[in-house]
Amino acid sequence: MNKRLHPNAHQDAIREKMIGLGENSFRKTYYPQLKEQMEYLEKKSAALLNMLEDLEEARHKLEESEAKYRMLIDNQTDLIVKADREGKFLFVSPSYCRMFGKTEAELLNKNFMPLVYEEDQVTIRNAIEGLASPPHTAYMEQRAMMQDGWHWLAWVNTAILDDRGEVETIIGVGRDITERKEAEQALAESEAKTRSILDNIEIGVALISPGLQVLELNSKMREWFPEVKPGEAPLCFQALGNLPHQDVCDYCPTCKTLQDGLVHESTTPLSRGGSMHTYRIVASPIFNPEGEITAAIEMIEDITEKLSLESQLQQSQKMEAVGRLAGGVAHDFNNMLGVILGHVELALDEVDPTLPVVADLQEIQKAAERSADLTRQLLAFARKQTVAPKSLDLNETVEGMLKMLQRLIGEDIDLAWMPGVDVSPIKIDPSQVDQILANLCVNARDAINGVGKVTIETGSTVFSLDYCENNMGFVPGQYTMLAISDDGSGMDKETQAKIFEPFFTTKGAGKGTGLGLATVYGIVRQNAGFINVYSEPGQGTTFRIYLPALTGETVLKGKARNVAPMQTGTETVLLVEDEVQLLNLGRRFLMQLGYHVLTANTPPAALQFVQEYSGQIHLLMTDVVMPGMSGRDLFEKIRDLRPDTRCLFVSGYTADVIAHHGILEVGVHFLQKPYSIEALSVKLREVLAATV
Repeated sequence: MNKRLHPNAHQDAIREKMIGLGENSFRKTYYPQLKEQMEYLEKKSAALLNMLEDLEEARHKLEESEAKYRMLIDNQTDLIVKADREGKFLFVSPSYCRMFGKTEAELLNKNFMPLVYEEDQVTIRNAIEGLASPPHTAYMEQRAMMQDGWHWLAWVNTAILDDRGEVETIIGVGRDITERKEAEQALAESEAKTRSILDNIEIGVALISPGLQVLELNSKMREWFPEVKPGEAPLCFQALGNLPHQDVCDYCPTCKTLQDGLVHESTTPLSRGGSMHTYRIVASPIFNPEGEITAAIEMIEDITEKLSLESQLQQSQKMEAVGRLAGGVAHDFNNMLGVILGHVELALDEVDPTLPVVADLQEIQKAAERSADLTRQLLAFARKQTVAPKSLDLNETVEGMLKMLQRLIGEDIDLAWMPGVDVSPIKIDPSQVDQILANLCVNARDAINGVGKVTIETGSTVFSLDYCENNMGFVPGQYTMLAISDDGSGMDKETQAKIFEPFFTTKGAGKGTGLGLATVYGIVRQNAGFINVYSEPGQGTTFRIYLPALTGETVLKGKARNVAPMQTGTETVLLVEDEVQLLNLGRRFLMQLGYHVLTANTPPAALQFVQEYSGQIHLLMTDVVMPGMSGRDLFEKIRDLRPDTRCLFVSGYTADVIAHHGILEVGVHFLQKPYSIEALSVKLREVLAATV
């Protein structure tokens, strides 16, 4: 192969050869060699040009790649750093600089450890030392001081090894996880709070798996069943109770919940500590994100004591209602007894004591006094009755209660009765209807300030399936409706949400037990009914009770009191009494005692007397409960006109009932009906002698 020459050397050689040999000889001798050399040069030149083009393209791509990755790093929200083994920064991303509020120049060749929270520095050092061992990566979480305070950072660090396999540099990629850590802390605090609540409530809570294994128990359940170990995943029907079942309990609400994903409840007896207890169990499902049932929560309440107190509670409420009703009965009865005793007393004063009729009059007097004693006993007595549901006509039942209910709410409140037509019968203990009416009417009375109106209605209605689907708790069917409305103060939404809770009351201390509406709710629910309340502040309240209607069933239709001698007087007394017989009798008593008497059978007539009478009125003697205006309101109006006038209240109600009307305050004088002329004489002198 010919020796390759420099292109210039070839040209000189060719020129010399051509001169020495001549052109023709040269062409024949050297042209093939020259042609070969030229072709070789052309190929190399082309290869060189291609190589230069490739290098230029590679340089351009490298510049584009560097620009792209620089753009990615400059706009990266994650933190990227490179450090040597001693922890000095060799590279920091702009995101790192922004987050720490420093420039690149301020960070490069500086150790990162001063930026780390002191308590986390040991952990970081240990993690960096661990990079020397495979897989030469480490995840760590740390707190770092940034320009707006301490933040949590999560890092994935990777070691870059030299030819000897030792750590040369460390590349770290980090992210701000402050929000996640705060969320985790909040979740942990929430879980701790939830655990604290569950462990401090008086209700047992159990977490049950789909296989009916006990996964978790709160402290109350552990107290009730200390032998159950959730860590061993025992089966609930075998673990709970001293008499375990060999198979799933028939009543088990948890099985139903795990099957259909709905809330179920049941009441069941379980043996505990050698005795039987009754539990109310409510099972609720737990779903995963895919909607699958993963477990059930059992809320377990020991209602043994509650059940034992239930009859006492019902009896207590019955006695309260009967006591209130008895007050109304006593009012009418005492008014009649007052007329009888008063006229007997007048007759005994006017007849010759030696006549045989005196003995008859004395027997009448004794019988009337014994009757008065019975009315007083009736006010404090209520007989316990066994609940016995019967088919009854609601209209007839309500009508039989109207007179008592009127006395219960007072004569200053109008009681309206609006019976429905063709009202279906219901099956319920009649005494429970009495309790419902008494409690709701008392509630209505207490909501009315002064004069007002209470309305009782009945009717029939049918709840369709569509209605019940949109109204929780209602069941389709035919119902009989009982409504009690008042035009009193009404309630706001917050109060309405609590009115059926036991012991919740808006009344003052000593004026309500908070069990009246709870009792009504219990009775309604016990009889498979529903109750709704409609109320607005200042607009009154309506309670509507719906009880299942029956179709095709037959409806089952004292001792003499020792008093001081009579005392007389000459003062002027204004006597106000709406019962005409008592008004006349009172006038005769007062006149017999020497007083000047003015009479009125209505409060407006009494006010007119006060305004028109020119003389002094020393004392007002008034009934407490009268239509349109109470005795207390009348006295307050008269006292505005005549401040020196004293007052004596008389009533057939007991002191507690009068106190409800605000009468028995300090300095207020009261005389119980029926009263004798001797008792009246002493009381009058007591009132007139008292300091105004």
